[in-house]
Amino acid sequence: MSLPETAAADHAPFLERLFTRLPEERSYRVEGVEGSLPPWLRGTYYLNGPGRFSRGDVAYRHWLDGDGMVCALTFGDDGVTFTNRFVRSTKWSEEEAAGRALYRTFGTAFPGDRLVRGIALASPVNVSVYPCCGRLLAFGEQGLPWELEPAGLETLGEHTFGGRLNAISPFSAHPHVDRGSGELFNFGVSFSAHRPVLHLYRFSAAGDLLYRRRHDLDAPRSVHDFGLSGRHAVFYLSPYLLDMEALAGGGTLLDCLVWEPERGSLLSVFAREDGGAVATVGIGSGYCLHLVNCFDDGERLVVDVVELEEPVYPDYLDLPDRLFAAVRPGRPVRRVVDPASGEVVEERRLAYHRACDFPSLELASAARPYDDFWMLGISATGRPGRKFFDELVHLRWSAPDAVDAWRAPRGHYLGGEPAAASDPGDPSRSVVICQELDAGAGEGAFLVFDARRVGEGPVARLPLAEPIPPLFHACFDPA
Repeated sequence: MSLPETAAADHAPFLERLFTRLPEERSYRVEGVEGSLPPWLRGTYYLNGPGRFSRGDVAYRHWLDGDGMVCALTFGDDGVTFTNRFVRSTKWSEEEAAGRALYRTFGTAFPGDRLVRGIALASPVNVSVYPCCGRLLAFGEQGLPWELEPAGLETLGEHTFGGRLNAISPFSAHPHVDRGSGELFNFGVSFSAHRPVLHLYRFSAAGDLLYRRRHDLDAPRSVHDFGLSGRHAVFYLSPYLLDMEALAGGGTLLDCLVWEPERGSLLSVFAREDGGAVATVGIGSGYCLHLVNCFDDGERLVVDVVELEEPVYPDYLDLPDRLFAAVRPGRPVRRVVDPASGEVVEERRLAYHRACDFPSLELASAARPYDDFWMLGISATGRPGRKFFDELVHLRWSAPDAVDAWRAPRGHYLGGEPAAASDPGDPSRSVVICQELDAGAGEGAFLVFDARRVGEGPVARLPLAEPIPPLFHACFDPA
C-alpha cells in the first residue's frame, strides 16, 4: 500500500492498525515461506505480549494494558506451524464472562474498576514465556505465572511451585534458568512505603523452593529485570519509585511511579549460592529496564545493561497515537565491578545510541563471557512525533563502534524479542527470529536472519495467515 504524503510527519504511519484489531486464536501450518530456512533449525520460538487492547467501551491507553497472548512458532521436520492463544488468567476469564472490562490496568482507570484485594492490579500475564521446571510458564509484571500446555498453548492454571508461593508473593516476569542445573532464579519486590523489600528466589529443576531471601531496599524502586552470573545475582536499581498506596486513590500504576534521578542508581550484588548480600555500588542516575547479560571474570563481575536516560513506561502511553513520541536515547553499557571493594573498575559504552530494548543472547552465552547480542531499536529517536521499533541491531563488545543493523521499510515494524537459535552441530552458525508487521497492508510475518549478518536482511520470511500485534518477550526452545 502506498503511503499518503500527509504521513510524512508521522514516523509510524498506520501504527494504530496494529492495536485496534482483535486477533483470532488459531493453529495452522505456515505456507508460502519466502527464502530459505537452515536445515538444522528445529525447536519452538515462544512469544508473549499484549494482544487485546479493549473490552466493551473501555479502550486501553498503555501498551502494558493488553491481555496476554502467547504464540508458538515451531520448526519441525515436516515444516513450520504457528499457534496463538490468550492466557486464561483470572482477569481474562472474568472479563470474558462479563463481556466488559472489570479490572484497572497499568495505564488505564475507568469508573467502577476493580483492584485485587483493593490494593493490586490483576495480572494480564502479558510479558514473557519460558520453559522452566519441566513446564511452560507465562509471566506477567506482577503475580504468579500461569502454566500452559506446550503444543496447543491451552491454559492449565496458575502455578504456585507446589504451594510454596501464593497470590500475594511478589514474582517478576524475568526468571533465569541455569542451562546446566535446570535451576530457576527469580525475584519480586514488596513496595511498602515504610519497608520495601527485594525477594530473591532459587528453585530446583523440579520446581522445589531452595531459598527465598529478603533484602531491605532504601526506597520502593521499580525493578523489572535482573542479571545472573555463575556466582552472583545482580540488580540495577533505578531511582524510579512506586507508591503502591496511591493506587487505592483511583490512579493507575503509571500514575504511582515517580522518577527521582537525584537519588541515583545502584547495582546491588547478591551471592547466587545462598542469596546473601555481597555489594552495593553507585552508578550515576541512569535507568535500566533490561539487562543484557552478566558473567564472572576471575574475581570481578561484568554487568551489561541497556541504559536509558529516563524511564520508558511513559512512552507506552496514549496508545496508539503518541507511542514513543518523546522517547529518549539509550545504549548498551558494560560495567566491570570488583565485588570485594564495591567499586566499578571499568566502564564501556557501545556506539549504538538510539532508543533500544529487548536485548537477547544465544542460549550458550547466558552467564558466560560472550561477544554478540541482538536487540530492537527505533531509527527516528530524537525526532518529534510518533514512532516505533523498526531496526534489528546486532552488536559486539569486541567492536564497540561497529553496528550491524537492518531497518524495516517505512510502514513496517518489528516486535518481539529477537531470539537466537544455534546449530547444535556447529554453534558458530545461528539465526535470529523476530516479528515483522506491515501495518499498511495489514499483514504479519516472522523474519529469520543470519545472526552475524543482520544488515544483509532476512534469509527467510514466514507469512502469517493474519497479523498479530507487536508482542514483548520471546525465547527459543531447541527441539
